[in-house]
Amino acid sequence: MELFDVYSLFDITPIKGQDCYVWDDKGNKYLDLYGGHAVISIGHSHPHYIDRLTSQVNKIGFYSNSVQNPMQVELAHKLGEISGMSDYQLFLCNSGAEANENALKLASFHTGRKKIVAFEKGFHGRTSGAVAITDNKKIISPFNAHHQVEILPWENIELIEQCLSHKDVAAVIIEGIQGIGGIHIPSTEFLKELEILCKKYETLLILDEIQSGYGRTGEFFAFQQTNIQPDLVTMAKGMGNGFPIGGVLISPKIKACKGLLGTTFGGNYLACAAGLAVLEIMKSENLIDNAKKQGKYLLNKLAKITDIESIRGRGLMIGVDTKKKISPIRKDLLLKNYIFTGVSGTYTMRLLPPMSLNEGHIDYFISSLEASVDSG
Repeated sequence: MELFDVYSLFDITPIKGQDCYVWDDKGNKYLDLYGGHAVISIGHSHPHYIDRLTSQVNKIGFYSNSVQNPMQVELAHKLGEISGMSDYQLFLCNSGAEANENALKLASFHTGRKKIVAFEKGFHGRTSGAVAITDNKKIISPFNAHHQVEILPWENIELIEQCLSHKDVAAVIIEGIQGIGGIHIPSTEFLKELEILCKKYETLLILDEIQSGYGRTGEFFAFQQTNIQPDLVTMAKGMGNGFPIGGVLISPKIKACKGLLGTTFGGNYLACAAGLAVLEIMKSENLIDNAKKQGKYLLNKLAKITDIESIRGRGLMIGVDTKKKISPIRKDLLLKNYIFTGVSGTYTMRLLPPMSLNEGHIDYFISSLEASVDSG
């Protein structure tokens, strides 16, 4: 049997990770400025993270959600405390796409409506509902295309009101910062106006913080820069530092009933151990403050490179537009300087490093990028 060939792969086989570095099977050491799509939040192979998971698997790794699991309650309490959203409810699942699916389902249950509003360049996952609200026709099958979805231009409040005024929209979903779309940040004014419109037309507001959340931007969630209160917040990626876990934060106005949502693996013992370790390390090592501090340092350094067209981002979620195509620059960084970076389109580099990044890492990246841009 062969693997279903859907991924474009680098000829690199990582076998070890430590903090902001990974090593391949040939002994090469790479600086990781991509964190496996923003997943590595606290750094690779953190000792406390390893101890938490090892200790747990030595006791019990899994049982279903038909029994008591105090670790889920502990995770909810710690998450509420560090995020400042302790009045919300938590539903645990396995991935970002699954978190979005459940948020969409809850919005439809709560409002009795079917239609969803999303935005151009948005990405929300590859499962049925999540991919239907993603602005990429290439990955939407005929089966997915039958959902009732309206994809609107970015920050066009007039069009949004026209759409919501029909009172058939269950929810508006927006990323705290667009990731795959190119690190586009919704303005504070727009998010506040969007919240007002959703309340006016009794439509739920969903913040997709799967990539932009969990401290990456210097706030726990990117939307918290604006003081709005979404009805639902979805998260995953950095939540488990590599262990599959996702979640939905649910407004107290949305009431639960038995059987409304469900999952086999969501909130299992190992997922909770990973999630608790991440929160504990973030708190003890002040990683959210570090993300904000190092993000400012990185943005200032990037701004001094003359061949960069523009820079966008907050904290350690940064998009860099270059005047030349990004592919050869990124390849040069990887093969010559041993630096992993991400990409968003033809001219945009996407940086999503662990929140433990320091100035030494940044200085090495900047000098390498300057050389790659000049030679590209």
